[in-house]
Amino acid sequence: MIESTLVSVDVVVLRFDQTARAVLLGVAPRALAPFAGDLALPGVLLGKGERLRDASRRAVTGKLGVPDGAVTATGQLAMFDEPSRDPRGPTLSIALWATVDPARLDDGGPTWTPLATVPPLAFDHNRIVADCRPLLADKLWRDTAFTAGLLGQEFTTAQALDVTESLTGDRPYPANLGRTMDRVPGLERTAQHAAALPKGGRPPLVWRWNP
Repeated sequence: MIESTLVSVDVVVLRFDQTARAVLLGVAPRALAPFAGDLALPGVLLGKGERLRDASRRAVTGKLGVPDGAVTATGQLAMFDEPSRDPRGPTLSIALWATVDPARLDDGGPTWTPLATVPPLAFDHNRIVADCRPLLADKLWRDTAFTAGLLGQEFTTAQALDVTESLTGDRPYPANLGRTMDRVPGLERTAQHAAALPKGGRPPLVWRWNP
């Protein structure tokens, strides 16, 4: 008789920091062994009959301390089945993503780190982040819930460039990105411009999601 394998839900939690001009990853120190005190992605064991999206929110609120109202969207990414990924025994990990609205975060909370400089994490969480980053980059401008959850209801071309660079590692040409954004359902190019740039130059356009 084959023994059942436990299923964990590990969440790649992202928010866009306009000041840092980068997409940041949320991690927090583990409270219990193994790897007590080490930074890790928020993760929980999937409860009997529990939906993945509910488990992901439970991980984000319980392990990162992010208010439930700050979570703007969630979704599934990939599965990791290396039997030795957890020293306590074989555990199947389902990686999900969650986006967070920075304006709704409380003081304190998780550690936020740029995707390009993720510190050493517990378990196989560095591999999860590395393997999921291209998947997240592919979702940008394709998955409306993910894109809107990360950038918010209204954003500028400059912010769209910053988010794209954070996820892909390359900064696109503004005109090329503008053409891509013009094809996104529900996203409209407004006639508004953001405030003038500190060093001069043409203010960036404002984009907005239709209700």
